[in-house]
Amino acid sequence: MEKKVLVETSARHVHLTEEHIAILFGEGATLTFKKALSQPGQFACEERVTVVGPKKSIPNVIILGPARKASQVEVSLTDARTLGIAAPIRESGDVAGSGACKLIGPCGEVELSEGVIAAKRHIHFTPENAKEFGVEDKQIVSVKITNSERSTVFGDVVIRVSEKFAPAMHIDTDEANAACAFGECWGEVLV
Repeated sequence: MEKKVLVETSARHVHLTEEHIAILFGEGATLTFKKALSQPGQFACEERVTVVGPKKSIPNVIILGPARKASQVEVSLTDARTLGIAAPIRESGDVAGSGACKLIGPCGEVELSEGVIAAKRHIHFTPENAKEFGVEDKQIVSVKITNSERSTVFGDVVIRVSEKFAPAMHIDTDEANAACAFGECWGEVLV
């Protein structure tokens, strides 16, 4: 039986701490809800920042809420090369020793000594979804995307299991472009 999961493209974005929100957008500032994301409680914000690297800058980068314990910038490897930043491929939140950058907002700037990563492709599952698919948290699987232009099998996909998740696979823009994974896209989980 085919076990398919929705595949979503996660474009470049920034997660911020409360402290960094205040520096970038002003004392007392809060993130402004723009639209809900597929993961429960996560949302895209109206606020934007410029990400500055040693080579170039990328303006108008979206912020995702809510606030986090550590600020983090998630970019594609193409973005990282454009910025001139060595961004390791990591799971979200694993920022120790990762790339550095400057963030510029309308009210201030923040220097991140670490926090720039290329997110490791992953699948969010609830414990019930994981059981249904026969997988466990941190397990590595492959996912096959079939289409008429560029069918692709992605290896090294990490399973992330939590009661707080909704089932979805996340890939970055480089990966989506390589597989022509546009619009509604489904992938077959190969265990």
